Amino acid sequence: MASSSSSRNWLYDVFLSFRGGDVRVTFRSHFLKEFDRKLITAFRDNEIERSHSLWPDLEQAIKDSRIAVVVFSKNYASSSWCLNELLEIVNCNDKIIIPVFYGVDPSQVRYQIGDFGRIFEKTCKRQTEEVKNQWKKALTLVANMLGFDSAKWDDEAKMIEEIANDVLRKLLLTTSKDFDDFVGLEDHIANMSALLDLESKEVKMVGIWGSSGIGKTTIARALFNNLFRHFQVRKFIDRSFAYKSREIHSSANPDDHNMKLHLQESFLSEILRMPNIKIDDPTALEERLKYQKVLIIIDDLDDIMVLDTLVGQTQWFGYGSRIIVVTNDKHFLTAHGIDHIYETRLCGDAPFATRNG
Repeated sequence: MASSSSSRNWLYDVFLSFRGGDVRVTFRSHFLKEFDRKLITAFRDNEIERSHSLWPDLEQAIKDSRIAVVVFSKNYASSSWCLNELLEIVNCNDKIIIPVFYGVDPSQVRYQIGDFGRIFEKTCKRQTEEVKNQWKKALTLVANMLGFDSAKWDDEAKMIEEIANDVLRKLLLTTSKDFDDFVGLEDHIANMSALLDLESKEVKMVGIWGSSGIGKTTIARALFNNLFRHFQVRKFIDRSFAYKSREIHSSANPDDHNMKLHLQESFLSEILRMPNIKIDDPTALEERLKYQKVLIIIDDLDDIMVLDTLVGQTQWFGYGSRIIVVTNDKHFLTAHGIDHIYETRLCGDAPFATRNG
């Protein structure tokens, strides 16, 4: 089976830690444009006013990001919020960290000296000695990591492009390592890719079917990690959503109009990463997605009404879209009209697969 890291469902590729007054308008906006160009998903907090009440949301975003890019600037240490972000990043043992020194000497950050050090000491006056020492250790640790120094670049745009390239390389490298322990995974990916026929502009729905514990979810995650950069909208919807949808369905009449709208609202919020989406018409889901090339993988769903409500027709999605449903029940797939089915079985100790449809 796959290593434990393969079960981690990263919501974002990158979390940016920065001091807003120094870099928000210029440097950060260029960063995000370059990430968008390379289809790197970065957490964005444009609409979040930083406060203690919203710290749990930021803390969760850090945990949900594969890579943290920490932009040290002159006034970074003036913000206890930034320093706490940094501490949280360091405390996530599975986090890849890339430091960027923007208009500040790395040695000032590393040793908390010079202007950076004076600003840091001023911030620490309001804190306990324990908190100060934790911040110092985090600053020293991250400033000693291999990163980027703006003083060594004549062209800021080229530096940003290279940082984005570095992020992309690290994402691809870690993705390949996540599934090293799964025997025969490359064959599964090759067979599934052939079934998906990615060159076709046709919208396709494909099923992955097999008994529990055989590795369906691992295959689906690896497939998602290999393919998601080719799609405008991409989302791996894990079992927690399936459980939530069952609760919604079980608490209402199966024909309840409002219940179906609620399911679609939850679904859109998941795939568009926009909390609390509200719709008042079932056609709204189609209107939102029919011009988007989407990759959606739904894991462990076994309710045909829920599936029909969420991905009812291929025409709901833009050209080239792929919808993949992972289940233990083949009849669940055929009942929805999915006849492209990838079957996983055990042959000895190694999984293999056949294709139907």
